[in-house]
Amino acid sequence: MRNPLQEQLLKAGLVKKGKVDQVAREQAKQRQGKATTTPAEEAVNAQRLQAERAERDRALAAERNAQLRANELRAQIRQIIDVNRIKREGEIAYRFTVGETIQSVPVNETQRSQLAKGTLVIARHDNGYELLPRDAAEKIYARDASAIVLDHGKAAASAEASDDDEYYKQFQVPDDLIW
Repeated sequence: MRNPLQEQLLKAGLVKKGKVDQVAREQAKQRQGKATTTPAEEAVNAQRLQAERAERDRALAAERNAQLRANELRAQIRQIIDVNRIKREGEIAYRFTVGETIQSVPVNETQRSQLAKGTLVIARHDNGYELLPRDAAEKIYARDASAIVLDHGKAAASAEASDDDEYYKQFQVPDDLIW
């Protein structure tokens, strides 16, 4: 069954009967939901899907590798701290700030002076804090600087003298001041 326009075009001789039949078949397939796609289009679509999957797989693999590398660095830092930590002994509470909070660790007088000089540092370890020598701190700095909580040696090396420092030098701080 042809539509009236197709019959008029056929009678006028503007189209051939084979072309009208082919168009009718294509329209019938479209009505049934079966669109004709050429093999070239299917190959292009398949290639595009394969490229998208490959890109997604590469992104997932890169993310997984980054996560594994971060876990490996944390394990290395934990091992460095476990091997090099200095036993905390003493009754003096050495206080330091971590973000907005004040934390403290018990130390003796020599450890307190070493912390002040920068030969010892304080590192975050699991839920607590540990004392470490300078060489272990350098290894940790190479992996993740945020694991070191307190390091007076780095602060002194990076601090620059300002006008305020010159002004406040005239006020002497007592040697026995512990906050």
